[in-house]
Amino acid sequence: MRHARRRVVRRVTRLAAVGGLLLGGAMVTRAVASEPPDPAIGVPYSARPATSMGTDLVSRLGTSRTAGSWVDSAGRPVVAVTDEKAADEVERAGAQAKMVRHSMSDLKSATTTLRSAPRVPGTAWAVDYKSNEVVVRGDSTVSASDWSRLTDVAEGIGGFVRMERTEGTFTTRVNGAQPILSTAGRCSAGFNVTDGTTDYILTAGHCGPDGSVWFGDDRGREQVGTSLKGSFPGDDYSLVKYDSGRAGEGADVVAVGDGKGVRITGVADAEVGQKIFRSGSTSGLREGEVTALNATVNYPEGTVTGLIETNVCAEPGDSGGPMFADGIALGVTSGGSGDCTAGGTTFFQPVTKALTELGVKLIVAKQAGAGTGASPAPSASQGAASPGSSAPVTREDVSGLLTRLTDPRNVGPGLLVIAGSLVALVATRWIRAEQDRKAYRRYYSATWG
Repeated sequence: MRHARRRVVRRVTRLAAVGGLLLGGAMVTRAVASEPPDPAIGVPYSARPATSMGTDLVSRLGTSRTAGSWVDSAGRPVVAVTDEKAADEVERAGAQAKMVRHSMSDLKSATTTLRSAPRVPGTAWAVDYKSNEVVVRGDSTVSASDWSRLTDVAEGIGGFVRMERTEGTFTTRVNGAQPILSTAGRCSAGFNVTDGTTDYILTAGHCGPDGSVWFGDDRGREQVGTSLKGSFPGDDYSLVKYDSGRAGEGADVVAVGDGKGVRITGVADAEVGQKIFRSGSTSGLREGEVTALNATVNYPEGTVTGLIETNVCAEPGDSGGPMFADGIALGVTSGGSGDCTAGGTTFFQPVTKALTELGVKLIVAKQAGAGTGASPAPSASQGAASPGSSAPVTREDVSGLLTRLTDPRNVGPGLLVIAGSLVALVATRWIRAEQDRKAYRRYYSATWG
């Protein structure tokens, strides 16, 4: 059994070295160079970004005097305010104030009105703090009549609702291909979490219903775990319980391809303007920026609210993958429009809400602090990328495996593809992800090995 597991580990490592992110590129790098002590079992929500001054000022001044905050290109906090007194308080605190016409109360009222209108699949809206508007987007599936009716609703709200048509379609990012794999489709692992007794993978809720069985290979031999406690639509998160109960070594590291990984040292809420990175099993490591918070997306499968909107790209199969900044966990990939050739919009389920609702904590590096935002993961000769203690299926388990794969709860879009296709896909995505990977190296140049 031990030798068989080593063979599996070596196989996964070879794929990761090509630039793929097996199991979503999110989990799981085993031993890390200059490895710190064992990961901490969970963290409180104390890892706030350095730019949280704006959020604190908005909270203190209230929704009638402010209209959100963001970070400018130089990393300075900016707060939208509706009166001169509030502007003076913001500037005395060391942030920049921007006078706007509409308060956060006005903007929230507008989104409430939109939510109460008849649901139109293929639409999404979010508050744009910088322009002091609510932006409503409709994808290519929205008919002219539906768009006209929604435009009438927007005009009834006022001139601060901006209507935009977008190319492509708003879809959840899962398809019937590779890792993590089940007949419910392919997704990406997000972050390792724990309830203090058992370890889990945090991923997207739309990836599969409770009871979906997930594997680390395309032949259904390396079983990883089973989905439970999912929430979709409404929210978009779920847990995959490791079959072994443990995430294994390197549980505090997310893979970013090219044999590299990032240690996760904390969890926080995202901020508008924040520079972020996303990792996924289809398109690898990508960079972008948070463009809005509390976004609502009307997917064909249902409406999800409270999402983080970004301009980072994603593609089918990236669902559930991690979004982070400076080693801080921020979100897991939900869906969006566009792709990594033309660009697009991607939405993320905030990690903080998922942890609270699921009653689990993030597994993080013990030595959290400056300089731990990124660390080199092992090369193929040093260690292995693994989802933890996956359990290969024995000859005696074949009939049980087939039963699970054909269970109606696990029926999804198509058959799993062969291993050769996986290698070809990984090689292609590695080439396309190189630019973003180099950007990541520049961003974390002080800590990249």
